Amino acid sequence: MTEEPQWIDDGPVLRPYALTRGRTPPPASSFDLLALIVSTSTDEPPAGTDLGPEHLRLLHLVRRARRVADLASDLNLPLAVTRLLLSDLQSRNLITVRPPAMEKIPDAALLHEVLKGLQAL
Repeated sequence: MTEEPQWIDDGPVLRPYALTRGRTPPPASSFDLLALIVSTSTDEPPAGTDLGPEHLRLLHLVRRARRVADLASDLNLPLAVTRLLLSDLQSRNLITVRPPAMEKIPDAALLHEVLKGLQAL
């Protein structure tokens, strides 16, 4: 089993604007909070790519499927910045985005019976 790299967390060093190079984030719909992100490869990205340390950390975190909200929290970055970094990785085909599973909506008749039961209390 390989040892995970140790990340030094001395607090925010760069402002989000600098991390994103002044770019605006993609629409929120492109990376739902509950979408699962997973790396397309367990290998390191090819040398010579212009990926920053935040991109590399994201790639390390998504070796196993992770939710967008969890990634933003783990990176201690705003959600908009995390989405922009993810879009960079997606444009290089380094990650796959799986939309959140749609849950089955309960039957209206069942909800009506629950409501009647609650009103009877």
